[in-house]
Amino acid sequence: MRQDVYYQRGAPDPVLDESLVMEIVHKYAPEAKTIKRIDESGGEARTYHVDANITLKVQRPQQLRMSTSLEKEAFFLKQLEKNTDVNVPRVLGYGRHGTVEYTCMTRIPGICVKNATLSDDELKAVLFELGQTLRKIHGIDQKPFAGNKLFPCDDPPDLKERLLRRAVTAIQKKIESAGQAKTDAAIKAVERELEAIKNTGSFVALHVNPAKTHTFVDEKNHRYTGLIDFGDAYIGHPVFDFWRWPVPERKTLLKGYTTAAPVSNEFMIILETANAIDDIADNL
Repeated sequence: MRQDVYYQRGAPDPVLDESLVMEIVHKYAPEAKTIKRIDESGGEARTYHVDANITLKVQRPQQLRMSTSLEKEAFFLKQLEKNTDVNVPRVLGYGRHGTVEYTCMTRIPGICVKNATLSDDELKAVLFELGQTLRKIHGIDQKPFAGNKLFPCDDPPDLKERLLRRAVTAIQKKIESAGQAKTDAAIKAVERELEAIKNTGSFVALHVNPAKTHTFVDEKNHRYTGLIDFGDAYIGHPVFDFWRWPVPERKTLLKGYTTAAPVSNEFMIILETANAIDDIADNL
């Protein structure tokens, strides 16, 4: 099961000179003019927004980890461009310039949901379209991903282990307020819920974190515009592209996800189990 381990925490993390950024961008967009904004969330990447629609994304040296890869993201995005109509960045070029690894790509318009004030109805509409997007992502041909060294792959037992770890972590955070006896009872309740999962079903290449920071909407009308950041992708159960959203929002995601076709009984058992154990932790 993939682990998030940073392996050179103390490395220098300089902002690239404008001349270097534009030199790289001009390989793929000769008409590009200027850097409009430099964006970093404190995460694994730094992005240089060039003109109105180009992004140069680089890996931050001190944030390097095995689970995150620009090369992997570029591969995933190219597969999506080739096989779907989903709104994701289009790769203009991936490579290295000296010590700088980069991806030059188009930019999804709008702002992330985290920075938007959406009404309940607007959020439901966004989640519905996001659900449709995730179903298309999960439905593409998996042959290019199978055995690809860029994509860590869960084993069937990892499914329950992921669900259990998440629940136990959330429950143990409440030990001071709930007490040892209640937290122990909650963990046992989670373990009982997990017994409902008998068949893990099919694993696919996942986005991993299609949450508020990576889901984009139009700044004015708040309509869904696309999904970004596939650098943490791995092969696992589709339910793990649901669990970054609270349980109530997952219901709307599921409506969009099942628009084109229903999901299997195994899928529903796993999703309902994930929802149940999150409820146990939330209500402790």
